[in-house]
Amino acid sequence: MSVFASSRFLPRVMWADAASCAATGALQVAFTGALARLTGLPAPLLLGTGVFLLIYAAAAAWMASRAVPPRRLIGLVVLGNFGWAAACVALLAIAGAAIAPLGWAWVIAQAVTVVVLAELQWMGLRHSRPAARGAVAA
Repeated sequence: MSVFASSRFLPRVMWADAASCAATGALQVAFTGALARLTGLPAPLLLGTGVFLLIYAAAAAWMASRAVPPRRLIGLVVLGNFGWAAACVALLAIAGAAIAPLGWAWVIAQAVTVVVLAELQWMGLRHSRPAARGAVAA
């Protein structure tokens, strides 16, 4: 059996996604001003994405805690994670000159993290069996 096909793989990846988003979101909300000064990223962007990440972390934790992973929702998460990475690249392309080196590192770390998580989620979806017909999966 492939590690990706394990019934625990997808929930574990979703827990990792929830934990990373909760940690990043909490830092961005709790230390918005300090992070804005250190990174050169706009405080409203840090605060807004921090709040979003906290809400998303709760949703990811809910998905991870289901007996049957909600495959459709996790499919949307995969797309959202790739979208987040694309938004990070766009931010650096558009405002890169105004962003401090620590800001570049902050944004790149987020982009790399969500791409890795999206790929793991996608592999988990591809290698796990869908719920039996008639069962509610989303």
